[in-house]
Amino acid sequence: MQTVFSIAVDALAYGMVLFVISIGLSVTMGLMRVVNLAHGAFAMIGGYVASYAARDLGLGYAAAVLLAVAGTVLIAIPIERLLYRRVYGAPELTQVLMTIGITFCIIGIANFVFGPTLKTIPLPDTLRGSVDLGFRSIATHRIFAIICGLVVAAALWFLIEKTAFGIKLRAAVDNAAMAAALGVRTEIVYAVSFAVAIGLAALGGVVGAELLPVEPYYALRYMVTFLVVVSVGGAGSIPGALLACLLLGAIDTTGRYLAPEYGEFFFYLAVIVIVILFPRGLAGRFK
Repeated sequence: MQTVFSIAVDALAYGMVLFVISIGLSVTMGLMRVVNLAHGAFAMIGGYVASYAARDLGLGYAAAVLLAVAGTVLIAIPIERLLYRRVYGAPELTQVLMTIGITFCIIGIANFVFGPTLKTIPLPDTLRGSVDLGFRSIATHRIFAIICGLVVAAALWFLIEKTAFGIKLRAAVDNAAMAAALGVRTEIVYAVSFAVAIGLAALGGVVGAELLPVEPYYALRYMVTFLVVVSVGGAGSIPGALLACLLLGAIDTTGRYLAPEYGEFFFYLAVIVIVILFPRGLAGRFK
């Protein structure tokens, strides 16, 4: 029972970390129709900035997280304006080539500036311990990661369902040309959505650093993982992305616990089966 409980907690934490990082990519692909293979690179930037802020500048964990999110968004804004806007509506191959080029550029610059070494983000004392449930202890950081995922999911739901921006966002998703004709400034909607997506990627890169270590080729190592989550959940679908992350996180974690010699075999086997059964994703595009 202790093994089952450990698998469940680790799977939930891992799934929530995947969700925080991948949901931005899902919304970006669903709204802007951009295959952004550089999404993981922005998560890596967040991890690098947080590590530098905490280890070299001596800032606290909370300040490092805020600086990582804000710094990554500030870096991403000119990239979106100068590069991404040029490929909105372009063929998918053009988008893939440009965004993977951005990925390699970010990797090169990050390694040049921060060095080609594994980056760690020191946890505060409050996140280093564990919570005793009587029959089992849970690492506090795992609980923190789970709470972050739940908060992000709830906040995104509120933003999309209950705000004026959400109405404009859904209008742009359904018919961008008609929304623009009715006065919705779709370029601003795109820019804000892109900034939110990048901010979430940076947040996930920091919060998930204990589960997905921030290393020089982070962006390439997890590129396929983030893209797979979007494909399985359905581009633009928040419920689909959450379900995909929890399901794939459970399968991957269980496989690593019970049959570690198989690596990610069970993860990608599950992906193949799900894509065959649900070619449009678990939830389809978010409406």
